[in-house]
Amino acid sequence: MTGLFPEEDDVSSAEQEVRKLREQLEYHNRLYYVESRTEIPDREYDEMFRRLQELEQQYPELWSAVSPTQKVGGEPVTGFGQVEHRVPMLSIDNLFEDAELQDWHQSMQKLLDEEHPEYAIEYKIDGVALSLTWENGVLVRAATRGNGITGDDVTANARVIGGIPLRLTGNNPPPVLEIRGEVLILNEDFASSQQARIELGEEPFRNPRNAAAGALKLLDPGQTRQRQLRFLGHGLGYREGIDWQTYEEFLAAVREFGIPITPGVRTARGLDALREACEALISDVPALPFEVDGLVIKLNRISDWSALGSTARSPRWVRAWKWQRYEAETRVAGIVVQVGRTGVITPVAELEPVEIAGTTVSRASLHNRDEVQRLGVRIGDQVVVEKAGKIIPHVLYVNEQARNGQERPFVFPEFCPECGTGVVQDENGVYVRCPNPECPAQLRETLVFFASRPAMDIDGLGEKLVEQLLNEGLVDGIPSLYRLQGHRERLEQLERQGKKSIERLLAGLETSRSQPLWRLLTGLNIRHVGQTNARTLEAAFGTLEKIAEQSEETLAAVNEIGPVIASSVHGFFRTEYGRRLLTELAELGLNTGTPVEATVAGAGASVISGCTLVVTGTLTQFTRDQIEQKIRDLGGRASSSVSKKTDYLVAGEAAGSKLAKAESLGVKVLSEQEFLDLIASGEAAAETAETAE
Repeated sequence: MTGLFPEEDDVSSAEQEVRKLREQLEYHNRLYYVESRTEIPDREYDEMFRRLQELEQQYPELWSAVSPTQKVGGEPVTGFGQVEHRVPMLSIDNLFEDAELQDWHQSMQKLLDEEHPEYAIEYKIDGVALSLTWENGVLVRAATRGNGITGDDVTANARVIGGIPLRLTGNNPPPVLEIRGEVLILNEDFASSQQARIELGEEPFRNPRNAAAGALKLLDPGQTRQRQLRFLGHGLGYREGIDWQTYEEFLAAVREFGIPITPGVRTARGLDALREACEALISDVPALPFEVDGLVIKLNRISDWSALGSTARSPRWVRAWKWQRYEAETRVAGIVVQVGRTGVITPVAELEPVEIAGTTVSRASLHNRDEVQRLGVRIGDQVVVEKAGKIIPHVLYVNEQARNGQERPFVFPEFCPECGTGVVQDENGVYVRCPNPECPAQLRETLVFFASRPAMDIDGLGEKLVEQLLNEGLVDGIPSLYRLQGHRERLEQLERQGKKSIERLLAGLETSRSQPLWRLLTGLNIRHVGQTNARTLEAAFGTLEKIAEQSEETLAAVNEIGPVIASSVHGFFRTEYGRRLLTELAELGLNTGTPVEATVAGAGASVISGCTLVVTGTLTQFTRDQIEQKIRDLGGRASSSVSKKTDYLVAGEAAGSKLAKAESLGVKVLSEQEFLDLIASGEAAAETAETAE
């Protein structure tokens, strides 16, 4: 560059680099906030970010309001204007008892004239409601709920919130899209900020929600950014040029736009399935990285929302299942730690027994080391304990005024209390773990999980029997379960174990040898590998041996696996424990899978083997689970979202946005009957080939 102005070639070259840097940064932002994973170290991200800032300063003509650099915070504002919501942000009526849930379900049956309405169930995040509007893909407005009709314009602050894209992903954004959700602070970020405030002599926040609400109303976006706010979308407001058949489809589409969505959403048809889904979500509450105060249950079919409408106060098609708050004060008699099946070391407060909501509470999880520090709890402290929904005991706060100087701080162990191995903290996480896969505590929990219904589903092998088998030295790991046949006499001597119980156990173990590979892989207790990822790995590689021999890069290249899961799987099979387990399971005759090549040659599999299929709409001959299992049995991959890599879309009745997307991408669309005809033609071809041989 010479003279006062940049040469045209310089600007052109800088423009290309700026475009590339923005695309890369937006991609990595999406990975982090939407998919909860990373591909590059923080330092590399920071270097790209700084380079983009330099170029935008050097070439002002390349500045853009939707550049990733504009999320660092703008100029302070002098106040907040008012925004009128085009669609009112109504409150949601609450349910507290099962009888109320049943009454509401019956009203849905009557209003819809439908015996088994389908529901979507999600966590009710204890955050601050926020409405976000994009026009032609660009974020133009953010507003608080306010009184439901008008709210404060907090656009400047929303622009710096982690995960809120300034521009939607994709080439065809709708003309107008309003997404509603919650602004929150993750528990680990809240714990860090509390400690920082205490060190600075500032008053700590009462809870994460109050911290988030205050941050959203700060007049300086730079200060708002320091609070490390997040956004999770869960609601649909005003929109133009776009719609969806179901809430499930809506969430998938929002995620494709690059907007983080509320995690763990389940669907259920009918009251019994709804209750089961609620129980499953509730059981996972302690592992959540943020605070929740209930569940939200809504009809899954979006057309029902407008059909049923609202009362003056709240919509008819949605309810909040709230934890009813019950509190009592008691003393922390001690703090112990428990070791879970993944090695996570959890501190637990041992309480002087106190009655809350009709039950006696004597223990409460303190979740992790950061939570102990956040609460500032000491042995001997008077604490207020809350039982949410009569289910989960939780230490709410310490009554510091009641201290007498006899309280003792809790020191988190540096070594596993069960096996003595040095503990390690998750990288960029809050959990402390015992890394020894043969730790007695992990072994006990692993065996219980291995036998459970989500894994190998071994009839007759429960938690109490596992405890006895370990205490008597009859088992020392998963393989030893399959050697129990030779210990009948000792088994029959166990407490409450007669001949019938032992026959049931041994029969259950024998049956489990032929369980599909994905169940075995799930039961091995490899971190981050549940049923879904296990199925994906089986479909990609066929056998346990093939999975074990893959490089990290090859595993990470599998769609929906990625680097975090790949690292965990690769690392597991590189340990002495993992290698020994692999050998022993094969020698004991467990089903360790079928080579992919052999699957391809099987009946019908040659047609869809290796293909990616997406199922949408209402089917008449299959449930969703049945048809997806059929696809996997024939060597195909059942995916939940349509992309350029999709080979077929199986569309039932009332197919919505997935069908439109498939047609726009040129994906082959099959009706349910056409899918059956397709796989039948493959079976016929395979039979013909076998006859010819």
